[in-house]
Order: sequence, then C-alpha cells, then structure tokens
Amino acid sequence: MYKCLIVDDNEIERDLVEMFLRKIDRFEIVATCDNGIAAATVIRNEKVDIVFSDIDMPDLSGMSLLKSITNPPEFVFITSYAEHAAEGFNLDALDFIVKPVTYERLLKACNKAIEYLDLKHSVDQKEFAEAPLPEDSHFFLKETKGYTRLNYDDVIYIESMGDFSKIFTASNRHITLVNLKNLEKQLPSTFTRVHKQYIINLNQIATITTNAIHLTHDYTVPLSIANKSELMEKIVNKTLSRHSK
Repeated sequence: MYKCLIVDDNEIERDLVEMFLRKIDRFEIVATCDNGIAAATVIRNEKVDIVFSDIDMPDLSGMSLLKSITNPPEFVFITSYAEHAAEGFNLDALDFIVKPVTYERLLKACNKAIEYLDLKHSVDQKEFAEAPLPEDSHFFLKETKGYTRLNYDDVIYIESMGDFSKIFTASNRHITLVNLKNLEKQLPSTFTRVHKQYIINLNQIATITTNAIHLTHDYTVPLSIANKSELMEKIVNKTLSRHSK
C-alpha cells in the first residue's frame, strides 16, 4: 500500500482526484491539502510515497513545493497548462496530467507510479549500481533474474523512470537500475535522445511528425523542441539525395 497526498487549491478538482484514487487499491490517501504550504507540513510529518499536485497555487506552487523538499516523494503534476510539462519533467516528476482529469488518465499515471515504486522497493541498489559497458553488437543487462543479452539493433527505445530505465524491444521490455543520463553515455551513435524521458534507436524510426516519433512495432514517443534539431541533423545525414557526388 502506497501513501499519497493530494494538493489542489480548487476544491472540485481536489475532490475529483480523491474520488478516483479511492478506486485504486494500492493507494492510501493520507491527506488532502488546498495549498502547497500545508502540503509541505504533511510531507515533513507523515510518510508520503507519492504526491498528486496542482501546479498553479497561491503562495507555494506545486513545482516550488517539490523544489523545497529534501529527498522528496514522487510527484505527479496535474494542471490546466500544458506548457508547464517541460519544467515538470526537468524536475523528474513521474507524470504530468493536463486537466480536466479523467479516471482513465489518472489510472495510467497511477500504474506507472506503482511500477516504479514496486521496482524501487524490490531491488538491491548496491548490487545493480554499475551498468555493463557496450560490447560490439550487443550488451548484457543486469536484471533481478540475472543477466540478459540484448542486441542493440533489437532495442526500439528507452524510457526514463527516474533512477531506472525501461528498455523496449519488439517482444519485451526490460528494467534496469541505470538512469537515462548514465545509460546514454554508454550507447552507440545509433541512439539519440529525443525528449527528457526518451532515447530512441534511429534505425527503428518509421515516421517523424511535428511533435512525435512513430517507431516500428507501433511504438510512439514524444519529440521535444530542445532535441528536434539534433535529431533532424542526424536524419538528414541518412537521407538520400538526388545529386550524386
């Protein structure tokens, strides 16, 4: 059972999130607060695993609340303004929900949080602290069940889960206790970051649109403005030209 806190200065929105969360067995609501200052007090005095927080609140915003806490719990931000998403992810928030909140969207965020918290509580961080170095066309990934061999060509994309990374292939997904920043340093040049939370295999791209990348096997990941120019430069180098040299 994971303990959660709800923070929103709008009573209707706060009650809606509370109603939805009470339908999810793995969460216990320890408190609801109508401002960030009250929420900070709860976090100091209670065990809180995850905070579902509005961003725009008087006196102390949701992001300022997260920044003010040493060793904070996990955060899922809920707001009316999608433009806050980039800053939210820069603070390593687990998810970002744009209002109006629906049960389906909140459930998706909760499942992601449960997966992350379960993994965080189940692994021995000392045992998994070091990542294997790349080896030619493949590498070995340390998982809870042992070492798994993966070919770089089979990796479609990698998603950040805070201290962990989730590696997707056509038929499976693997989770390792190596954060995306450290994993990026060890990947070959066929991989590139396209978003704060995503690295893709260039060889797995199907289509690039304005703000998304469609990969093979029906996977889609977001494309951030900050990473788009670097991606397009790499793509141009692989594009056929009408003119021969």
